[in-house]
Amino acid sequence: MIDNVVIVGGGTAGWMTATYLKRAFGDQVSVTLVESARIPTVGVGEATFSTVRHFFDYLGLDEREWMPRCSASYKLAIRFENWRGDGTYFYHPFERLRVNKGFTLADWHLELNRRDGTAEQFDRHCYMTSWMCEARRSPRLLDGSLFASGLDGSLGRSTLDEQRAQFPYAYHFDAAQLAAYLTDLGKKAGVRHVLDDVTAIGQDERGWITHVSTKEHGDLTGQLFVDCTGFRGMLINQTLGEPFRSFTDVLPNNRAVALRVPREDQETISPYTTATAMDSGWIWTIPLYGRNGNGYVYSDEYCSPEEAERTLRAHVAPGRDDLQANHIRMRIGRNERSWVRNCVAIGLSSGFVEPLESTGIFFIQHGIEQLVKHFPDARWEPRLIDGYNQRVARVIDGVREFLVLHYRAAARADTPYWKETKARPATEWLSEFLPVVATRLPDESTIYPYYHGFELYSWITMVLGLGNFRPGPRPALAHLDVAGARAEFADVRAAAQRTVAALPTAYEYLTSLR
Repeated sequence: MIDNVVIVGGGTAGWMTATYLKRAFGDQVSVTLVESARIPTVGVGEATFSTVRHFFDYLGLDEREWMPRCSASYKLAIRFENWRGDGTYFYHPFERLRVNKGFTLADWHLELNRRDGTAEQFDRHCYMTSWMCEARRSPRLLDGSLFASGLDGSLGRSTLDEQRAQFPYAYHFDAAQLAAYLTDLGKKAGVRHVLDDVTAIGQDERGWITHVSTKEHGDLTGQLFVDCTGFRGMLINQTLGEPFRSFTDVLPNNRAVALRVPREDQETISPYTTATAMDSGWIWTIPLYGRNGNGYVYSDEYCSPEEAERTLRAHVAPGRDDLQANHIRMRIGRNERSWVRNCVAIGLSSGFVEPLESTGIFFIQHGIEQLVKHFPDARWEPRLIDGYNQRVARVIDGVREFLVLHYRAAARADTPYWKETKARPATEWLSEFLPVVATRLPDESTIYPYYHGFELYSWITMVLGLGNFRPGPRPALAHLDVAGARAEFADVRAAAQRTVAALPTAYEYLTSLR
């Protein structure tokens, strides 16, 4: 029986893993987490997407309790600004497209534009959420009830594999505060917390890890070791030598600089993440309660760290030279295998594909859930481990394909950086996908076929929103009566207007939690 787990590294990845394992296995499995007080966490993973609800519900956490302690706010969408190069924007919401006569409203949107010659903004035409974002609305009423009926209530101990309905929001939170919150939770649940520096990794004659040596607490022995040491990959890469597969051939960005910016007008808190296209990358704006998290993600082939910091400061915090910048080198790609021998890498030590769609926390959650589902016994069955590695690799590869689509589908091509995003080679899979969406919208049979967290509506939204591709309506729609589709569009608008009128602002609701 495997009943002794040692987690090396804290932060969000380490403490999400520790608390989840204790919740799953209780006292049947001993969990020790060792972390250094001297090594800072990256701390830029402050935005999530809606599937994170499974994690919090699995742990039995009430958002009314944890959100105020983590400066958390709601995220209904990502707002993409200037990705066409013309100053326009659109929303990528957490909302599935309605269907009429077997075709999505996105298909009907194109058909109605063909028939009527109108150019209504597709995201406001097809999605209620876009209206809520424009009005900065909370997804919950002041009594705590959710605006979308039938989706409230705890999911219990469910996982990503059981995701059926589309939950309408995710969260922004302070990553350091969440890690501290989970630290308290984990210690109360029985996690042994060792605050110390790891000085050496012990291995047996087979190369399996036997213990980690610490400066003050001696050797920490275990059977299963979890590497949460971030981009360093102390166990998986430095000790076990697992090869890392870089994605920089298809994804341009490899650096970021971040700022924590106080928000002068607290009441303007927006319920969405903003991704603003810049000359050599893009800037994120993540509104927390009390401040914004901002960062410039860029390629150092086209922009120096000094230039990136100047650009970021001018864009989000002019005149605030007192704010400390955090420069980050990002390791873009994934390990060939995230589980090697008796070591599992979770979080940045496993893989990362830049924060454009807030997938960092998602990768952590997925890796933890799959570890529980594939938890070994003394036989260390190879097929079990292979199954874990296959699932993790496919999730990361699928997100890579989705992110590369962002750059290839963006109409902006006015700087050397944006021209290069179109010239870089596409992956083998994407090379077959791109000609499809140049002429028609994707469907379930054409998007990336393995689970990766993004549904069809997300692929459609990016194709329509980014502007480089101009797919036409499906020919079949020319033969169909449009009355039903027109009624659906009218209902989207009417329901959005009613919902906006009924809901408080994001600031009003979050303040009520305090």
